[in-house]
Amino acid sequence: MLNLDTTVLVVVDVQGKLATLMHEHESLFDNIVTMVKGARLLNMPILWLEQVPEKLGGTIPELADELSDFSPVRKTSFSACGEPAFMSALEQTGSRQVLLAGIETHICVYQTAMDLLAGGYEVEVLVDAVSSRTLQSKEVALDKMSAQGADLTTVEMALFELMKSADAPQFRDVARLIK
Repeated sequence: MLNLDTTVLVVVDVQGKLATLMHEHESLFDNIVTMVKGARLLNMPILWLEQVPEKLGGTIPELADELSDFSPVRKTSFSACGEPAFMSALEQTGSRQVLLAGIETHICVYQTAMDLLAGGYEVEVLVDAVSSRTLQSKEVALDKMSAQGADLTTVEMALFELMKSADAPQFRDVARLIK
């Protein structure tokens, strides 16, 4: 189970025109923004990645607006773990559970998940907050990640799991995000 004290949200490469080419990109964007808003309400650490932004463009505006208090970590490797600045930021959070959102499921999200698992992290992939250009690529990646030990979850499931109880002070605000 996810624990608020040990979980970090990692948002992978939701950038430029490529983001708009994702399968069901509108619901993808809505779900990622909802997860970021929920993470912020829960005071969770958030790490935000951009893959060669000078070529792919910046993070989509609706998400960048929600992340304006954070700075993106620029990367060139497909796996975030190949970027020393990311690994340093991850270690500084003290988190051992990583919630992954972003694109593309079968490339950057997949390779990041595999490297995190190899590094001893618990990984949960937000299936409604990741995508690829094709549904098939997304599904194959989710199957492979799951087979290697990553857990699959949804934005709503993760947020309620992190709160544990309707007594959580953020419950009403988080519940409003979901409706």
